[in-house]
Amino acid sequence: MKSLKCASFDGNLQVVNIESKFLNALPSFNIIGLANTTIKESENRVKSALLTLNFKFPPQKIIINLSPSDIPKRGSHFDLAIAILIALQKESFDESFFVFGELGLDGSVKSTNSLFSVLLFLSKQVISAKVIVPKSIALRAATIPNFRVFAVENLEDGIKFFMDEEFAKSCEVVGTHPLFANTLEILGKNYVPNLEFELDFSDIKGQARAKRASLIAAAGFHNVLYEGSPGCGKSMCAKRLRYILPPQSIDEVMLSAAYESLDNKDADFSALRPFRSPHHTSTRGSIFGGGSNLARVGEVALANGGELFFDELPHFGKQILESLREPLEDNRILISRVNSKTKYQTKFLFAAAMNPCPCGNLFSKTQSCVCSEMEIKRYKSTISAPLLDRIDLYVAMDEVSKDDKSSVTSQEMYEKVLYAFKAQKTRAQTELNAKLSDQDVGKICLLDSDAKSVLDMAISKFSLSQRGINKSLKVARTIADLAGKEVIGKSEILESLSFRVRSLG
Repeated sequence: MKSLKCASFDGNLQVVNIESKFLNALPSFNIIGLANTTIKESENRVKSALLTLNFKFPPQKIIINLSPSDIPKRGSHFDLAIAILIALQKESFDESFFVFGELGLDGSVKSTNSLFSVLLFLSKQVISAKVIVPKSIALRAATIPNFRVFAVENLEDGIKFFMDEEFAKSCEVVGTHPLFANTLEILGKNYVPNLEFELDFSDIKGQARAKRASLIAAAGFHNVLYEGSPGCGKSMCAKRLRYILPPQSIDEVMLSAAYESLDNKDADFSALRPFRSPHHTSTRGSIFGGGSNLARVGEVALANGGELFFDELPHFGKQILESLREPLEDNRILISRVNSKTKYQTKFLFAAAMNPCPCGNLFSKTQSCVCSEMEIKRYKSTISAPLLDRIDLYVAMDEVSKDDKSSVTSQEMYEKVLYAFKAQKTRAQTELNAKLSDQDVGKICLLDSDAKSVLDMAISKFSLSQRGINKSLKVARTIADLAGKEVIGKSEILESLSFRVRSLG
């Protein structure tokens, strides 16, 4: 028996051992191991490709087993490995390689739409691997850290690779993505800083409190809600948040690219964290993922590691907003279908913007609000108290004034975020402040005596839930990090509490 490695992705990556054996029985070619139609069709592609090399099939039964056999597999990238195993059944060769590639009828090796995402997810699961891929995708694959990548153009090259050591060496492709050339090292781990500020906070005039909230949100990855009159800069703040978010680790960069590739995009590595902004008319399936048979990725998963922005929050359906509570709280989403159960990470910063009333003039000092109390109540009724409790920072934004001026640039804010980020990583935190577990909150969010007294008063006065208490502590921890303080003081807890959502009613 001979074997090579491959992988299948169906919401979750599964490393697959491809095993081959020839049996003394009536000649036939069988692929077993819950292979889908695409893999079954490889029988004809493999036969045709081998015949172009004048390969003579033995008068035996050929069995190809995809192990583990109790997990469904899909994809046409198994072709090359199957053909090599048949051709080299009587030879000795290194069986530790991962082999990917679809075969043309003429023996050419092709890439597939999903192959790059499979390789990216594989890099998250396997620390190091020797990988054979089609030549057309080799340069991109070589930029994935911890992979030794070898390129082949056709089946003949693939067979020769295992038989000719010198030829195998010539197939290796070495490449480093320029993004990983300049990294930031903290406690031995490398991070990729963003150096581009296409959208700048200097474009926003005034709104000092909104900018402060944006800085805190970015530094700790806290959820934020902007409320204000039309044109005051709510969406501008939310869209600029992405550019001042903390740097990603190399693993996070690869995971972001892997998730983006699931959205049928030609993904590339980027220092910028993901940004997703679905329209309020989007379906529940497009936002949370779904599909009739296979679990497709949705906006909340595509925003993982970055920002999910809901503009005009009350216009989203109540069912959508209530469904948002799970990914916000658990940082994951499980999509269950008849043929698959898929779990995606949803560690995103949730940003939302809304008007104070249907006409938008409730906060205005110059315009009259024409909405009735019932209309305002109905407008805000879609946003439930449990959802509001998951908002870390609430900002009631000011009207635009002729005296408003630019006060800070995105680069200046990013430098402050980076300072707070280093403080969090120096404490050996695996998660940013907003994503700390309840157990870690007690260890990391330490209060002095004055701050504890203030928090106790706030708990009694505002009837804070346990979630509200923890979120206030996490925000205060971020404010203390921005100020360079090891222990949370009175001023930090007061500022944190000032951003709590009291009521939108």
